[in-house]
Formats: sequence, structure tokens, C-alpha cells
Amino acid sequence: MHKKSSFKIIIYAILILGCLITLIPFIWMITTSLKSGGEIYKLPLAFLPESFKWENYKTVFEKVPMLQYAINSVIVTTIITVGTVLTSILAAFAFSKKKFFGRDILFTLLLSTMMVPSEMLISPNFVTLSKFGLINKLPALYIPWVASVFTIFLLRQYFLGIPEELYYAAKVDGCSDFKYLIRVMVPLARPGIITIALIRIINSWNEFLWPLLMVSTPDKRTLPVGLAQFITEAGPNYNLLMAYSSIIILPVIVIYIFLQKYVIQGVARSGIKG
Repeated sequence: MHKKSSFKIIIYAILILGCLITLIPFIWMITTSLKSGGEIYKLPLAFLPESFKWENYKTVFEKVPMLQYAINSVIVTTIITVGTVLTSILAAFAFSKKKFFGRDILFTLLLSTMMVPSEMLISPNFVTLSKFGLINKLPALYIPWVASVFTIFLLRQYFLGIPEELYYAAKVDGCSDFKYLIRVMVPLARPGIITIALIRIINSWNEFLWPLLMVSTPDKRTLPVGLAQFITEAGPNYNLLMAYSSIIILPVIVIYIFLQKYVIQGVARSGIKG
């Protein structure tokens, strides 16, 4: 009994230490956002500001059209997330429950594309969208990303954990594949679906490079692109940069807090079978 208690104490100590290490960058970001410009470069570095400069956040809202950036980010993130969830559900169902010629080979080919660095896709995607006349238009920010091989793989693993007997019983009762998918598999796979939705929300909300390349006018920019507004010829305004960063990551943190239970379930169950 004593050994088990000691082991638990060690485990909890390691988890708490890991949590603190993870939180330090976020805490540093918030404290830096409340410092003056000169205080950031003062040596030795101080963790807490000498006086809290809340006006930094006011300056951020005055410097960039935050509302327009936020609207664009919400539109792009919503379309990418909904598109990814729909395509992942349909593809995962086909690869997990349907039997057709070349299914496993096709799925293996899809998985192999995950080894291609995303940076290599920038040029071909840019050329393709330019031929369709979508440069500097909002659809260019979401059209290439409404499907994801990783989320298909994750949801397929979750679907494989659902007993085959349910599928055969539904077919005996005359249930179509689509009705079985909507009424049985989707409700059972809710944690997995919420997990892939949250993954896409985080990735889409934080995307910087692609929107920076595709749009050039302020009315089409998203929130991460606004970070460039705080980099001047003299160097970055770190206090304003951190204040802006604190604002744009807040919605993602709030969403994760409300959905973390489903995320843990989704990741834990995705490897039951397959």
C-alpha cells in the first residue's frame, strides 16, 4: 500500500511539473502584454511588470480592425470545420464499414500523403486557386482545407470500434447505409467527431502563412495575419504583439475547456480496434 501511494505521488508530481512547464509560455505572454515597451528589454528580465499597462489592449483595438479580422476568422474556421467533419464522416464510414475493390490500397495511399510536408502543397494550391481567380478572395482560405486525411484516419479508427453486429442488424431491419450512419454511428461516435472538429478549429483559427500569402487587403485578413501589424522596421512591439496574441487565443481556450471531456474520450477510444 505504501509503495502504491509513493508511486501516485511521483506520478502527480511529474504531471504537475509538466503542467507548469506548459503554462509558463502562456503566463509569460500575458505578463509581457502588460509591460511597457522599454520594460521588455530591461535586464535582468522581470517576470511581472512594474506596473500593469492595460492600455496596451486598447492600443491593439485601435491599431487593427479587430472586428473585421474576427468575422473573417469565424467564417473561415466554421466552413473548414463543418466541411472537414462532413467529409471525414463519409470517408471514414466508407473505409471502415463498406467493402469495395482496392479499399485498403486506397486508404494506404491516402495515409502516405500525410508524410508530405504541408509547405510543399503551398505552391500547387496557389497556382490552382490563381487559375480559378480566387486570389485575395475569402474562399481561397478555406477551399483547400475542407478535407483532412488525418481526421479521416482518426474517425475511421473510432468507427472500427463500433461492433459490426449493429450494422448487420440494421441491414436486416431494412435500414439504408446513410440512415444507419446518421442514426447509429454518428451519435455513438460523437466524442470522436467533436475531437476532429476541435482539431480543425484550432488549426484553422491559428493558421498564419496561408492567409498571409493568399490575401492582401485588410477586409480579407484573418486574426493571425494581424500579428504582422505589430512588426515595424525597428523590430516587433512585443508588448502589443503579446496583447494581440492573448486576445486571439482566448476563444480557442474557452472552446477547449468546454469540450475537453469529449476530446479525451475521442482520442482514448480511437485506437480500440484496427
